[in-house]
Amino acid sequence: MNQIITEPKIIDDFISRRLDKIVPNKEELKTRLMSGKKLRLYQGFDPSSPNLHIGHLVGLLTLKAFQDLGHEVIFLIGDFTGMIGDPSGKSQARNVTSLEFTQKNAQTYREQAGKILRFEGDNPILIKFNSEWNNKLDFAGVINLATHFTVQQMIERDMFQERFKKNQEVYLNEFLYPLTQGYDSVAMEVDLEVGGTDQLFNMLAGRKLLKELKGIDKLVVTTPLLADSSGNKIGKTEGNAINITNPPEQLYGQMMSLPDSAIMPCFKLITQIPSEQLPEVEEKVKTDPMAAKKHLAWELTKMLNDEAAANKAQEHFEKTVQGGANPDEIAEFTPSTYTPLTILAILGEAELISSNSEGKRLIEQNAVKIDDQVVNDPNQVIELKSGMVIKAGKRKFVRVK
Repeated sequence: MNQIITEPKIIDDFISRRLDKIVPNKEELKTRLMSGKKLRLYQGFDPSSPNLHIGHLVGLLTLKAFQDLGHEVIFLIGDFTGMIGDPSGKSQARNVTSLEFTQKNAQTYREQAGKILRFEGDNPILIKFNSEWNNKLDFAGVINLATHFTVQQMIERDMFQERFKKNQEVYLNEFLYPLTQGYDSVAMEVDLEVGGTDQLFNMLAGRKLLKELKGIDKLVVTTPLLADSSGNKIGKTEGNAINITNPPEQLYGQMMSLPDSAIMPCFKLITQIPSEQLPEVEEKVKTDPMAAKKHLAWELTKMLNDEAAANKAQEHFEKTVQGGANPDEIAEFTPSTYTPLTILAILGEAELISSNSEGKRLIEQNAVKIDDQVVNDPNQVIELKSGMVIKAGKRKFVRVK
């Protein structure tokens, strides 16, 4: 039987570094954590995409901290709620999908989350799917849940108010979403729920249901949003998400492309360096941001892979991006034809760009080269030859087969 850790210093550090809002309050959370009682807690993950990105690391590392303290942790996959789509923070209704779609997306979630969480061995994390109980809930059950909430409570939500102002539709299934997510807490009879700040309303709905239906006072804790000093989300840019399964060299390079204002939030929320080292890192950000960012990229690549992969990724970055040299290993590209094509067509077929506009932008920046020769015309026609090296941007290379 695993030991419950109740050391005040460890608990205080965990709360101050990993958590944001706490309901009902911080004192109640500390009391329960220091009681020696094993808490049952969870966080839900919406499988709207097959990939977990670095923003998910905030929650994963928080769950890991609870696991390391000895508590029972559930990694909940919201395959049922994911069909509906969470309206939180959305300016328009999300498309309703199928259970097959969400379950297919979630197929590798255990493997991905396993980079941080322990699903085997001492005090393993449990995996559950909320379709297990939501699929059994009949219409009478939904009506019963609905009696615990008012329409006024739902329409007061910011995103619905914004839509009303713009004369945009708000669908009934969006009103019911907090009930469906909140029912997870009832079905699992948990002591605590973890979630992002944007999930506070839904988590409080679960707290209300659990109290009124089962008499359990669930704690709600939110984790900070992974954002830079301007409040912009980090690592979730459309088309350029920093997924935790990205190859080490790509992951390292993506971290190096973040603005300097993202360095400290990332160190605090998505690395495991000791908290007492953070002031030193913060000073390094001020005096030598490049070195601090390389340290961050190395730490993250190591955590998600291993030290050897982190070292290799750093060497690759220093050689190719900082030094301008071609990498030792270049992916091969087999063109569909060796008939002369425009450079934009070649870049697209080689999957070096995601759109023609990206290709034109790179060409305008003199960032597209063939055998180290800059291509400055997007309409330039190129005759491909075996052995040619095509470079797009600082980190993307292919060799024509």
